[in-house]
Amino acid sequence: MSADGLIVVDKPGGMTSHDVVARIRRLARTRRVGHGGTLDPMATGVLVIGVGRATRLLTYVIGAGKSYAATVRLGQATVTDDAEGDVITVTPADAVADEAVRAAFAALTGDIDQVPSAVSAIKINGERAYKRVRDGESVDLPARRVTVSRLDVLAVRRDTPGVVDVDIDVTCSSGTYIRALARDAGLALGVGGHLTALRRTAVGGFALGEAATLDELERRAPEVVNLPLDAAADRFFPRREATADEAKVLSHGGPLDPVGIAGPYAVFGPDGALIAIVSERDGRARAEIVLAPA
Repeated sequence: MSADGLIVVDKPGGMTSHDVVARIRRLARTRRVGHGGTLDPMATGVLVIGVGRATRLLTYVIGAGKSYAATVRLGQATVTDDAEGDVITVTPADAVADEAVRAAFAALTGDIDQVPSAVSAIKINGERAYKRVRDGESVDLPARRVTVSRLDVLAVRRDTPGVVDVDIDVTCSSGTYIRALARDAGLALGVGGHLTALRRTAVGGFALGEAATLDELERRAPEVVNLPLDAAADRFFPRREATADEAKVLSHGGPLDPVGIAGPYAVFGPDGALIAIVSERDGRARAEIVLAPA
C-alpha cells in the first residue's frame, strides 16, 4: 500500500475527478483517497489527491487559490457555459473590437459577485444543481463573492467567421467559476460566450511542473505519493517545532501555549514528524486536526 501523502496529478480530459480518485485507489491499494477540488471532465491540469491520513489536509487544499489557462469563445452561448453543452444562442462577434474584449475581461477582476453556472455541483436543498437542470428544472443560484486577483488576456483570435476566441490566464479564489467568467464577458459584450478549453495550472503552491500523469503513476504503483504527509504539510503551512512535552500534549488533542504564528500552521515533533494542524484562538494553540499516528 502507498504511503500517506499528496499526489499532484495532471488530470486528462474526459475524466471526472471521481474517476481519477477511483484510479488512484486501485494504484495505491487503499480506499482512503480523496481529491482537493473538482475539475470538470473537459478540464485538464492540476488535481491534488490525498492518500491515507493526508486526505485530512484536503479541506485546506480545496480552499486554496487557483490558477488557470483558458480559452473563451465569444459569439455563442451554451446551456452549460462551456463546450460540453448545447449552443443556445448565436450572435456574430466579428464586429466586437479587441479593445472592447479586453475591457470586458478587465471588468471581471478584483472582488466580484459571481452567479455560478446553473450546471454546477452546488447543492440546492441537498441536490446538485446540475441534476436539477438535467431533470428539466429552472435553477437560479445566488451570487457569491469571489476574488479574481489576475486576469490576463493573452490573445484575441479571429480564425473562425462569426466568433472570437480569447486566450486568458486567471488566478482566483477558491469557488470561482471560469465558465461563469466566459459567460459574463459574453453577456457584457452582447454576443454570448462560453468556455472551450480549461487547464488548471496551480492549486496553492502546487503547480503543473510537479504534476504526474496517470500513466506515470501507473508505472510506479503502488508508490504513487510524490509528497509524503510530513513534506506536504511543510510545503503548505507555516511550521512550528514542538518540544517532547508539547508533542505529547498535542498528540492527545491538548492545547499548547500560543507563539503568535498566523494559523493554521503545522506542528512538528522533535523527531521531525508531523503532529497536528493548529490555529491560535482565545489565548491557546489548539489542534484543528491531529495527524500523529495512532
